[in-house]
Amino acid sequence: MDTLRYELVFSDATGAALDVVVVQRTGSTGSGGHPVYTDASGIIRAEISDRDEVRIIASGGHQEHAPGVSARPLPDGGPGDPGT
Repeated sequence: MDTLRYELVFSDATGAALDVVVVQRTGSTGSGGHPVYTDASGIIRAEISDRDEVRIIASGGHQEHAPGVSARPLPDGGPGDPGT
């Protein structure tokens, strides 16, 4: 079964977490053929593979590559899930 929500953890070079954003699966797939996920604002977009590999997709002209991003699957139906 496919994961509907992830936490994206943005880390610095030391591995310390700088920010955590919850993203939800969209109906789109990325260039790698994996599902695309987005945050509530639509600014953060990421293609996440079935091995939890993350590729951030630019949603604007001035975004920079985000190194050190990892994905943590969230259980479906939890707090903050728009489907509940």
